[in-house]
Amino acid sequence: MERADLHDKDTVFTRTGDFADRDAFTAAGWCAMERSLEVVGTRSAMMLVREAFYGGRRFDDLVRRTGLAETVASKRLRQLVADGLMERRPYRVPGARTRHEYVLTERGRSLFPLFVALMNWGSATDGGRGGVELAHAGCGEALLPAVRCAAGHDVGIEETEARLVASRPAADEPSR
Repeated sequence: MERADLHDKDTVFTRTGDFADRDAFTAAGWCAMERSLEVVGTRSAMMLVREAFYGGRRFDDLVRRTGLAETVASKRLRQLVADGLMERRPYRVPGARTRHEYVLTERGRSLFPLFVALMNWGSATDGGRGGVELAHAGCGEALLPAVRCAAGHDVGIEETEARLVASRPAADEPSR
């Protein structure tokens, strides 16, 4: 298998196989990170997801807690619903018109590891200003993001290889 090892302190990942020749392809259009950022790559999207993790549901509360303009929040919530991260549910307070609340779907909840990682990264780089800390309800210790392989091993950046893979069927698509 071909490998692209630079063996210096600036090396991040080792590229293997067809990925070793970095000039032989472009990531545009097929990169999983690029596709993810198309869905949650805006500050407004992540602020709304944050508030949903904190228990916010109603439009007025989401707007107030994020500080987003109503038009921005409305547009972003429509997109989060269309992308399957949130579900729009009707509710009605007695004597008022029917309104909608927004709750995380399973797909939205799957952002939890990313949410933990971003919160920890922000806390480590904010100069000790404090804020919300996520903790394990069972023991009280702070949550930490971790990277593990499918076999369960903790993996550091220096132990990571990047490789190209063939496309896989979507979760709702039958395997071939």
